[in-house]
Amino acid sequence: MCSRAFRYRAYLTDDQFVLAMKTVGSCRFVYNDALNYKTTEYHSSGNSVSYNRLSARLTHLKKQLPWLKEADSIALQQSLRHLDTAFRNFFGKKKGARYPKYKSKHRSKWSYTTMCVNRNLRFENDSLLMPKLGRVRIAPLRPVQADWTLKSATLTIERDHTVYVSVCFEYEDTPVSYTPDPRKAVGLDYKSDGFYANSEGNVCGSPKYARKAQDLLTKQQRKLRHKKKGSRNYEKQKVRIAKVYRHIANQRLDFCHQQSAKTANSYDIVCVEDLDMKAMANKGFRNGRTTMDNGYGMFLRFLEYKLHDRGKVFIKVSRWFPSSQICHVCGKVDPELKDMRIRHWTCPGCGCEHDRDINAAINILQEGLRLYRQHAA
Repeated sequence: MCSRAFRYRAYLTDDQFVLAMKTVGSCRFVYNDALNYKTTEYHSSGNSVSYNRLSARLTHLKKQLPWLKEADSIALQQSLRHLDTAFRNFFGKKKGARYPKYKSKHRSKWSYTTMCVNRNLRFENDSLLMPKLGRVRIAPLRPVQADWTLKSATLTIERDHTVYVSVCFEYEDTPVSYTPDPRKAVGLDYKSDGFYANSEGNVCGSPKYARKAQDLLTKQQRKLRHKKKGSRNYEKQKVRIAKVYRHIANQRLDFCHQQSAKTANSYDIVCVEDLDMKAMANKGFRNGRTTMDNGYGMFLRFLEYKLHDRGKVFIKVSRWFPSSQICHVCGKVDPELKDMRIRHWTCPGCGCEHDRDINAAINILQEGLRLYRQHAA
């Protein structure tokens, strides 16, 4: 079984918005209370508290705190399941998993998840019926196949007070009958000063949406500085700033979707480097803002699932493969090319002149096709 989530824009009434915010706060309270209880119990007795004990404790907690009954009961249970998953990841030594932290009203994401039980979640015309909230108008409604099963819905309130509902479906994965053509293959190399360069010599530049909006952000943040913290005008100005950030994020999202769809429609095999974008955005490379602005990691995620849906091939070449140091004509390796400042160079072996990024893209393509043939054999 496979799962897929569709994200919809939700339009809540004033009463629904207030109730949704209350539910978010209740889920955050239940999560923090359970985390505090587990931590205290472990330090005092050395025993780990199971999910079942926390669930039974939540039932008694509702009797002591009647305002918890206003929230969706399934969403409160899901908060405990999220905490249980966080502890399992931590003790299971999952890569990057840390000890769970308390959720903050000001820094944590405003969202909660509810499960589909006895058709409490279902679509009705242009609306989604949700527990407690009732009929929630959503747009646009994407077509869903008849054999897909609705499993859960996650409601998210952004800082600019726009609301989204991510609906998760479960379905049987049926392979697409399509034979990729190795002649329709391309290699992509990440460009730190743009987006990517491909093995055919084409370069895709980055629109740099955040950089273009920097003057507007500076102006709005300067206004926030002169308002009294905690006042009504202060909160209104924070929403205005959040709207600017949301606009930048939407522009970047649309750009990545367009580029990934264009690439997935044009090629059967796409070879890329397995890069750690978070590590590349650190202080050592001195280009963190640019790296986070272009959204190349998001582009690769979109490209992978779009190729999979079309029955095509997405190949990741090891990040330790010296694609930038190899001449794609004669194969000579030049260690001096580790210097990122060298953008154009002449091969000492065959005398060919190379653009650093295009040469790397060709090497990525050749290595990717080698891995593809090796796997096919």
